[in-house]
Amino acid sequence: MVYIFIAAVIFFADLWIKNYVEREFPEEGERKKLKGFLRLRRHYNRGAFLNVGQRKRRVVAGLSVCLTACVLILFILTLGIKGNTVLKTGLAMLLGGAFSNTYDRLKRKYVVDYFSFGVKWKWFSRMVFNISDFGIIIGALMAALSVYEN
Repeated sequence: MVYIFIAAVIFFADLWIKNYVEREFPEEGERKKLKGFLRLRRHYNRGAFLNVGQRKRRVVAGLSVCLTACVLILFILTLGIKGNTVLKTGLAMLLGGAFSNTYDRLKRKYVVDYFSFGVKWKWFSRMVFNISDFGIIIGALMAALSVYEN
């Protein structure tokens, strides 16, 4: 049950923040925190990662649904297996993030991203993320590294 809780926390926390950002943040501008290292803003991603496929939103949404379903099936299959803690945790994080971003793509027709990092690398400081993105990235890494578990 702890794994389902992890996925739910990522999904609902991100959903709450996205709704807050849509309500409270202006479309333009940003709020700087931690001496400018963390930048809060409202950004609509109409494609996949880095807006890839923004002109093919239906395709991106369809792929998002299919990939989320695949991860869900794999997650369900692993729940009955004893051990594999790293894999299960990774899949739970990935699934929570995937559900949140897929939900956005289906309901809002875009994904709400809301923070970036003020770093010296311009290419990286222009990227805007949400909590689900980190759930997906960290979860996928954990799932991949789980082959070294045991």
